Amino acid sequence: MALSVADREAFLAGPYIGAVAVDAGEGRAPLNVPIWYDYAPGGLVSFLTDGDSVKAKLIGKAGRVSMLAQRIHPTYRYVSVEGPVVAKNPTTVEEMTRIAARYLADDAVAGYVGQSNLAVLVTFHMRPEHWLSADLGTI
Repeated sequence: MALSVADREAFLAGPYIGAVAVDAGEGRAPLNVPIWYDYAPGGLVSFLTDGDSVKAKLIGKAGRVSMLAQRIHPTYRYVSVEGPVVAKNPTTVEEMTRIAARYLADDAVAGYVGQSNLAVLVTFHMRPEHWLSADLGTI
């Protein structure tokens, strides 16, 4: 069953591993890779990557991405969003800290951020336009 707007936005705001997909060009399937991301209901989906990566180059060329977040334990639930990349900026310490804090224990965040090379990272911001969602049962 599809999720309500409020439920799908609340789910996407959870700390799930996302999978971002972007057009890889003629004769290729879309590039699809896991990401850590940040989202607050009604806002943009933000994620970071190495600015020289294949992923970053393809996103820059395509200008659009889709992202899937899913829960695999019962009950299976997912939210998929697709939309334009509306901004790209050098990753800040604040962005890196906010995203890392969604996935790491509190005592690990500072060390992870401290050892990251922010000079090579960029943050993409995607505006969700199209949504798909489902919950395959109730808890």
